[in-house]
Amino acid sequence: MEQLSSVVHRTPLTTSKTLNEQTGKKVFMKMENQQKTGAFKIRGASYKISQLTQHEMKRGVIAASAGNHAQGVALAAAKRGIDAKIFMPANTPKAKTKATEGYGAKIVLTGESFQEAYEAAIQEQKRSQAVFIHPFDDPDVMAGQGTIAIEMLQEQPSLDTLIVPIGGGGLISGIAFAAKNINPSIKVIGVQAEGASATYNRFHSKGSTSLPSVSTIADGIAVKRPGELTYPIIRKYVDHIVTVSDQQLATTMVHMLEREKTMVEGAGAAALAALLFYHEKISSEKCGVVVSGGNMDISKLPSIQSLSQKNKYQVV
Repeated sequence: MEQLSSVVHRTPLTTSKTLNEQTGKKVFMKMENQQKTGAFKIRGASYKISQLTQHEMKRGVIAASAGNHAQGVALAAAKRGIDAKIFMPANTPKAKTKATEGYGAKIVLTGESFQEAYEAAIQEQKRSQAVFIHPFDDPDVMAGQGTIAIEMLQEQPSLDTLIVPIGGGGLISGIAFAAKNINPSIKVIGVQAEGASATYNRFHSKGSTSLPSVSTIADGIAVKRPGELTYPIIRKYVDHIVTVSDQQLATTMVHMLEREKTMVEGAGAAALAALLFYHEKISSEKCGVVVSGGNMDISKLPSIQSLSQKNKYQVV
């Protein structure tokens, strides 16, 4: 964790009387939406980049990202004076592309999802020989994300459950590995969006494990297939995986704005949405929830509010 201390915030672990009453549990939210760059991704990117040799640093870095990893790589590279080029899907929210450019990276918008941006980045990496910084399928990136679990359990050692969003699986694999090594009896529950449920499908042996397309307001976890390195760790250390609908995500995002006075993006709302809507099925007394990011395009707020009002499972 020493390698991250100069770049990464130790984010608040907050509780809420409202959420405690709604869920019948003591809920502790790890507010990674208040992290530098607005999301947890800076942790994995910073740790990976801290491990580069001088020769690798001179070659520069390249990445593919739906948005938050892009900002993490851009800032971490800038801190060490390294050139960064990042490939992002064409529909990436402007807030994320502008922020990435603001940290000094060159960006290339291409494809309709992370997978297409990733493939384009791989081709460029072969040409340029820059170091590829994978958003999830990398042991150093996973290790960096795992520092979230270490911080949560240092502050609240008696947490019995952690709820974590899943895209490619870097966050939950790092957290699950770290948490289970600290407390083998802790439960780890993963959450995917219904419209991007490849890991859920594989975990439960139903449906396609490599999706032809993804569709969800949670762009940060809109990944078509599980990571090759992350999935075996998920299989070994994660206890359960659930999915949430876009309506449930939207309702949670609005709830966080109205009740908690904090902005979360779709992916950042996923773990909390699972707790709000499935709390009766989650056996826990002290539950940790990873609020993974807050980089939402403000112009989408009206549509998010409209979508939340269509939800038949209103949070009260």
